[in-house]
Amino acid sequence: MAAPGHPPPLPPPPPDPQFVLRGSQAAVCALHFHGADEAQGHPLLFSGCQSGLVHIWSLRTRRPEATLDGHGGQCVTWLHTLPRGHQLLSQGRDLRLCLWSLAEGRNAVVDSVPLESVGFCRSSILAGEQPRWTLAVPGQGSDEVRILEMPSKTSVCTLKPEQGAKLGMPMCLRLQQADSSPRPLLLAGYEDGSVALWDVSERKVCSRIACHEEPVMGLDFDPQRARGVSGSAGKALAVWSVDGQQALQVCRTHPLTNPGIADLALRPDRRLLATAGWDHRVRVFHWRTMKPLAVLAFHSATVNCVAFASDGLLAAGSKDQRISVWSLYPRT
Repeated sequence: MAAPGHPPPLPPPPPDPQFVLRGSQAAVCALHFHGADEAQGHPLLFSGCQSGLVHIWSLRTRRPEATLDGHGGQCVTWLHTLPRGHQLLSQGRDLRLCLWSLAEGRNAVVDSVPLESVGFCRSSILAGEQPRWTLAVPGQGSDEVRILEMPSKTSVCTLKPEQGAKLGMPMCLRLQQADSSPRPLLLAGYEDGSVALWDVSERKVCSRIACHEEPVMGLDFDPQRARGVSGSAGKALAVWSVDGQQALQVCRTHPLTNPGIADLALRPDRRLLATAGWDHRVRVFHWRTMKPLAVLAFHSATVNCVAFASDGLLAAGSKDQRISVWSLYPRT
């Protein structure tokens, strides 16, 4: 408590990045960590950039271990590794989703899925230890989502909103599986600002809520609390829940200082939420209370993407061609 007549102490300044990765030579548009906790060494960080390249960064040497060129100079919008084997998925605006084998330094495209939408909607996967896995990609119609069984590329279904719904394009996707049911669910954020929960097996919308006045740019979901969060081109985050009847409900909205969330991510331990802002800032919140914890003002242009590692490291990729890596509120 401040002494009488003295102003209260200022809050501590936000930390500096633990380190910065330079060398992308183009705007960084996608990030993904792969690797276990410290017991097994540093995780790898994958970054995708506007020039179509994917860099695989060693966080020990802080340099790229390899560069993958599979998208013909078109922006890489999404990256994800598969739990089985050394395989990476990369989505590009060249209308191709590439499956890379990274085993024994191969770094080769071993398969690809043709995409039918040139929009910015990032794909999503649902994969366990089984050889088969589920992939959701933007569909041929502007409002459609296509579900594929992989690696056979078998078409499972196309999810299309009911006639007259006018949701616009899907902007972000999140495949999910409830603990109580093996049936896959899909959370989709749409151009009209709504979030919909689809039952993939039934090919129907379980529930839909209007969360935002602007297109939904990113969402994440906490299955333990059955609670999710979405950000948009507007000036608010929306926190929502899914009940036992698969009904979505808006819990609260959290106003933002400046409009525009390009991406957001929950830390794997579900304690922190990070957002990537058009205002060049990364904002960090306590996930349970949504209390703002830090504003990370390092980048000099739009922050396009954020990702957490399993050990708690946070990475942010920006239009300024840099990746900042942060160690915040270490996991206990």
